[in-house]
Amino acid sequence: MSKDYLLDESRMKKVATGHGLCVVSDEVTIEGYPVGLMYREKPSKAGDSGWRFFSGCEENAFLNNPKNHSEFDVNVIANYDSRVIVLLDSPIGSVFEKGPDAEAFVAVTDWSPLD
Repeated sequence: MSKDYLLDESRMKKVATGHGLCVVSDEVTIEGYPVGLMYREKPSKAGDSGWRFFSGCEENAFLNNPKNHSEFDVNVIANYDSRVIVLLDSPIGSVFEKGPDAEAFVAVTDWSPLD
């Protein structure tokens, strides 16, 4: 079953190329929520940037279902939400969040993906 993404990958602008692949929640790419949580972990395979992008509103059951995530080039997610671009060179272990009414991400120091 193919997914119906909001943006056509063939029409993407080259705004953040060369970063590699990332994992993103369908709440961003299908439902259209802005990125509200992004973190960078150790890459899981060759070509993986380690970046993971979420709306920040996902329920645990949604997050635990791998069918609710997709793998894209980081450039694709930068086309969905350009506010991530300035943070893409952040090191592994970086975590950023942005509230629904906020314009910019803030660094988070008391969170880990295992929470």
